[in-house]
Amino acid sequence: MLRVSDLWEDYECIDAGCGEKLERWGNIVLRRPDPQAIWDVSYDNKLWKNADGHYFRSERGGGQWVFKTKLKDYWTIKYKHLIFKVSPTNFKHTGLFPEQSTNWDYMYEKIKNTNRKIKVLNLFAYTGGATLACSSAGADVVHVDASKGMTEWAKENVKLSGLESNHIRFIVDDCLKFVEREYRRGNKYDAIVMDPPSYGRGPNGEVWKFEDNIYALINACLKIMSDTPLFFLINSYTTGISSIVLENILKTTILPLYPNGVVDAGEVGLPITKDNMILPCGIYGRWQSK
Repeated sequence: MLRVSDLWEDYECIDAGCGEKLERWGNIVLRRPDPQAIWDVSYDNKLWKNADGHYFRSERGGGQWVFKTKLKDYWTIKYKHLIFKVSPTNFKHTGLFPEQSTNWDYMYEKIKNTNRKIKVLNLFAYTGGATLACSSAGADVVHVDASKGMTEWAKENVKLSGLESNHIRFIVDDCLKFVEREYRRGNKYDAIVMDPPSYGRGPNGEVWKFEDNIYALINACLKIMSDTPLFFLINSYTTGISSIVLENILKTTILPLYPNGVVDAGEVGLPITKDNMILPCGIYGRWQSK
């Protein structure tokens, strides 16, 4: 199934093609590379030429921003009741993946419509989009990421959204090691969401590779699920991994343990304003209680 994040007001994918996308973040227009946008596009549009910021890829790897407009170090955009800090980084990212709003809405509604306290574990939690959504719905959240800088960014988003008095615990750690310790401590969670990278390193140099480590992480997580779990959600941007892979993994791991739930998987995407097309942005797989 394709799930489109089409309820934004402060964000817009204006156009895409030729390996790039043109986006509006509040009143700032940025032009960035996108490996999925391989179709042709006309650059005659003035917005392409006059973008406030343009990220150029380097032939040697990496890249850099070139700005036509002097921008603030950061600015904020709003999604419904949540507020996020946005800032162009050296790795082309802005600190936010707007296509994930469809998953934020899903988690928010699942938690909000449950008449009990829900405890959520957010792994590879980045700047906290899922953390904010779950916390604002009333859940207790444990937010885990190996990057101290991204965790501090998430704390800023929590304050911007007025959620600093909510029960959110921030952990800078290797995700698998943290889950294994939670099992030894006897802690349980009603919902787990993870956004594992294709490749990465933990705070102590631990190597993460999606294809090699995802199965072990999921099995470790299943040991800390409560007796009445609400959902288990995986996001992925790993090239070459199909949503059917996530679906099959969940069907062979969590579904046998919790057969009263259902598994589904698919793509997440963003609407492209100019041509009424969809920009594919990643995949998801989830188990949820009936």
